[in-house]
Amino acid sequence: MGVGKSSVGRLLAERLGVGYRDTDEDIVAAEGRTIAEIFVDEGESAFRELEKNAVRAALSGHEGVLALGGGAVLDAGTRALLAGQRVVYLSMDVEEAVRRTGLNAARPLLAVNPRKQWRDLMEARRHLYEEAATVVVATDGRTPEEVTQAALDALELKEA
Repeated sequence: MGVGKSSVGRLLAERLGVGYRDTDEDIVAAEGRTIAEIFVDEGESAFRELEKNAVRAALSGHEGVLALGGGAVLDAGTRALLAGQRVVYLSMDVEEAVRRTGLNAARPLLAVNPRKQWRDLMEARRHLYEEAATVVVATDGRTPEEVTQAALDALELKEA
């Protein structure tokens, strides 16, 4: 959350000369409501099912840069689909998350005690992000342009 996946994803796609797609945006478009509304109306498990299906569809129908929501890697099937793909894990620490997002209530998983919730989420997920990742790029104190260049360098990709 707030790591810059959308900004960096768009920049990567532009610099590589490929399309950009975000599975969170796909879900919002298909459902006609925000992710926060889906969480409130149907709960996290219903959202995770939508997310799993959105990732599967995007991986089979999109050849450019694909941004995934932070919980996408919770599903073992999704992690299996990511195997063999170039996956960039954009990492940051809690202080950077506070600076970027304010850890506000618009983030459904951070509605109560956001700092603790963020730390708990990262403790539970970090190993899954690392398992799925081809490379890890720290975003702390970096601009989206700097993160994009670091991702290109780490993946040893050339711009279009």
